[in-house]
Parts: sequence; C-alpha cells; structure tokens
Amino acid sequence: MPIRFGIEIPHCPELLGPVAVRAEVLGFDSVWIGDHVAFHGPTLDSLAALSYVAALTRRVRIGPCVYLLALRHPTVAAKLCASLDVLSGGRVVFGVGVGGEFPREFEACGVPLRERGARVDEGIAVCRALWGPSPASFEGRFTRFTDVVLEPKPVQPGGPPIWIGGRSDAALRRAACVGNGWVSYLVTPDRFRGSLEKIEAFAREIGRPLDPGGSFEPAHVLFTVLDEDRESARATAARYLERQYKQPFDDLARKYCLLGPPAACVERLAEFVAAGVRTFVIYFTVPAERVLEQLERFGSEVLTRVPDWVGPTAAPPVAWRT
Repeated sequence: MPIRFGIEIPHCPELLGPVAVRAEVLGFDSVWIGDHVAFHGPTLDSLAALSYVAALTRRVRIGPCVYLLALRHPTVAAKLCASLDVLSGGRVVFGVGVGGEFPREFEACGVPLRERGARVDEGIAVCRALWGPSPASFEGRFTRFTDVVLEPKPVQPGGPPIWIGGRSDAALRRAACVGNGWVSYLVTPDRFRGSLEKIEAFAREIGRPLDPGGSFEPAHVLFTVLDEDRESARATAARYLERQYKQPFDDLARKYCLLGPPAACVERLAEFVAAGVRTFVIYFTVPAERVLEQLERFGSEVLTRVPDWVGPTAAPPVAWRT
C-alpha cells in the first residue's frame, strides 16, 4: 500500500471549505474532522460538516477522526453514515472511538462513562447489520430491533470501512477484532510499532488474518507546525493544544508533534513509515489564519520530498470486510 496523507480540519466554519478544496488540489488523499457533542470550545457536528466537504470535493476520502459512537444511538448513526456515503459517492471512512476525555458530554447525552466501550462494540455491530442485507434484526444489551430495512444502503458494499481510534489495549483489541484500520495519536514511532504488533497478535488469537499496509490500514494523527525554528514550532503547538485540551502541552508537544523545518519533518515521517504507518492525518496546530499557509507549505515542501512514499490517490483502497 502506498503512503497516503490526509488533513484534519479544525472546527472553524470559515476554514472548512477552503481547506478541503485546497487539500484535494494539493494531492492529499483524505479530509477529516474531529468529533465531540460538547467540548472545551465550539465544535461542529462531524457528519454534518463532512456532508459539506463531500459537496465541495470529488476525490478525497472523508471521515470523522474519530466519531464518538457511544454518544449516539447506533441505528441513527448508521443512517447518517450511510447517507453520507451515498452523497459522497462511496468516499466515507468511518473512524470510531470511545472518547471519555470530556465526561460532561457523556452526562449531557445520558450515557454512563463506564459503558462507553461496550456501547461502541455493540454500535459497530449494529451499523454493520443495518448496512448489510435487509431486513436486519439485532438483539443486544443496548439496542434491539426486528426486520428493519435501512435504505438506501451505503455505496460501499457492506458499508464504509471502520477505523478504530485509540491507544489502549482495549482499543487495539477492538481494531484487531472488528476494524478495517487503526488510528493512533500522541505516540512515538516505537510505540506505534509495538501497538501494531499487539493488533496483529490479538487478530491471530481469534483467527482473523490482518494485512497491515494492505487491506488493513494503520493510520496516525500528527499535530504539526512547520517552522524553520523548531523551538518556535514547539511553542506554537503547545499554546494551541493547551487551549484546546485545557492541560499543559510543553513536554507532549516536544515528544509527539511533527515540528520544525520541512526536511526535519520528512525525517520524522520516515520513522513512522518504518514503524508501519500507511496513512498520516496532518492536523496543523496553529491559529486559524495560519492553517492555509501551513497547508500550502506542507504540500509544496513536504509532500514533494516524499515521492517514493506517496502513491496514487485517485481512488480509495478496497477495504477488507468482516
């Protein structure tokens, strides 16, 4: 599988269209947006925002990175995701995670925080049941229905590929058992490699053959600031992330973010490629007025330095199905 680059757009309505359109022109493979019902700052509904992106683009894959499925009724989520796949012509990748870093949104949605993992597991099964042959029935802990027909079906047979987000062993096991891909963030190349090995081991335990780098897609979100001065890039990333997550980020930015001049960033990207990353999701942690400038610079000064990694982006890969 060739190495692909996606872009995650911040929750800034005036950036959504311009960044998505320009990313497609520059050769990025995918466009993503994060997901929260409520958070420290304003957030758009991810699937609604992606429907806007779908209307403005023709080639890029689109998806939430990652959708907090436990906060929604899975039948409704399945309907929304299927509709987005239809409207986009089959370009959706359904990134799914458990969340939990903002407990008040779980309280607001009436979902006990301790149930989020079980709800996500069941929610994925509900989505796949409803995206499959009709009529569908389901008997679970949280969801039950008989002979339900969800139409129209997604364009992608069996529904969009589901990528599991997270760093915990529970998330890695979920990726191994039911995922078509895995999305990490805030990890080093060494930890990424070790986590991917765990996913493969968990998959072997249940007799599920995985092909990381083939039909199973390992991905990594990289908070990024391009700057000739790496320390200035680190300070910018730390300020942005501290505001977003309401916690100190000086040490985390230095350890986990993609920072500095383009040549240094390419070297760091190469380390992740060697660890098994096949899709990068680049998230520019800069003020809104600098995002397009960073996007242009990444396209002209980073993507052009990795021609041997980057493969054709005209069509998404065929996803492996359960």
